[in-house]
Amino acid sequence: MKSILQMPEFKVGLLVLVVAGLIAVMSMRVSEDPTVGGAKRYWFLAPNASGLVKKSSVKMAGIPIGVIRDIQLSNGIARVDIVVRDEVDLRQSARAEIKANGILGDKYVEVSPGSPDDPPLKNGEQILNVDDKASLDGLMSQISDIGSSLKMVAISIKESIEDKGTDKHILGRIVQNIEGLTADISQMTRENKGKVTDILTEIRSVTKSLESSLNDGDSGFKKNWARLDNILKNIEDVTNKINQGQGTIGRLINDDKTVEEINTAVEGINNLLDTSSKLQTSIDFHSEYLGSQDSWKSYIGLKLQPGLDRYYLIQVVDDPAGVKESTDTVSTSTPPGSTLNVNETKTYRNKMKFTLMFAKNFYNFSFRGGLIENSGGVGFDYFIWRNKLRFTTEAFEFSNVNIRAALTYNLYKGIYVTSGVSDALNQSSRYSNYVGAGLFLTNDDMKILMTKMPF
Repeated sequence: MKSILQMPEFKVGLLVLVVAGLIAVMSMRVSEDPTVGGAKRYWFLAPNASGLVKKSSVKMAGIPIGVIRDIQLSNGIARVDIVVRDEVDLRQSARAEIKANGILGDKYVEVSPGSPDDPPLKNGEQILNVDDKASLDGLMSQISDIGSSLKMVAISIKESIEDKGTDKHILGRIVQNIEGLTADISQMTRENKGKVTDILTEIRSVTKSLESSLNDGDSGFKKNWARLDNILKNIEDVTNKINQGQGTIGRLINDDKTVEEINTAVEGINNLLDTSSKLQTSIDFHSEYLGSQDSWKSYIGLKLQPGLDRYYLIQVVDDPAGVKESTDTVSTSTPPGSTLNVNETKTYRNKMKFTLMFAKNFYNFSFRGGLIENSGGVGFDYFIWRNKLRFTTEAFEFSNVNIRAALTYNLYKGIYVTSGVSDALNQSSRYSNYVGAGLFLTNDDMKILMTKMPF
């Protein structure tokens, strides 16, 4: 019995299978379908699929990557299914465009992959971004719109240059103005033809004179030109010396040390001017009634405050019990053996006194030191109730210590009342209670008063 491998039927069948396989392989190699061997499917919606047919090309950057698999109607618009090669990577921002090979040529689908930062577009998903730039109807519609616009422009130009439509359009009015201007120029040249000729003659004479001056070696023009040349050379020499650091200006510009010293001096002047501009000036006037002496004591003061933490106080004081003028001793004769009576008479006279002090502020507490009413002394101020109430203590005349204490209350915008005791220890025999009132004006208040003056 023959083996099955030796049978003619088997050999013929095997030959048929081999030939069929070769034909299939060769068909796949020569096929124009780029999706042969693996593909992905996508779809998109187009408002107009006219010109697209099945098996039309799908390209990327002009290179075929797939074909149109199917075209169907979906809810009144065209659904286009495409297949592309498996190695093509599309993203969520991928775009499909319907393009034409020419104005009347076949259409195809151009696919853009999208941004590489976007998520990938999965197999079978929709391409959302679609453009239809190849529509002949759209092109013809745009051409029609352009033609309509050109027609309107032509009508406007026609109306603007007609006699009856000149005033209706800006272009017509411009043309009319140009026509009037040219007519005026024409009339002016006709009427002043002789004058124009004279002007041209004068211009020609001036140019000839200028030409002769330039050609004359002894002319003033050439001398002035030579002088100007020397001036420019001198300027160049000066600038060269300055650049080399010679002279005061040269050192000023090129020497860093000189520039730094000038900058330091300017900065010091600026600081001085800035400090003076920040100086706060105040004027204080108040009077006190001394009960034990039945008289008034008056003060006029100037407060200079260059900063929030310090100030200077200058006062002129009219003191009714300023100094003791004389002491008279009166002896009275009495019988022998009796006591001798001695009477002393003290007479006081007014005296102008001066106060000059420096004060340092610490929150709501101030310390003062200097000259108080012609004698050395110190003072303390304590502010409460948002600086409306001030408690003051002063000590001066250390040979006969004079201690003065007072309370001052600010009534309204610089108007205040005060009350206290003077010479509390009665060391100088001028003990007295007193009450008074005063006015405190800042530089802002004085500016307002000056603007309200009638002169």
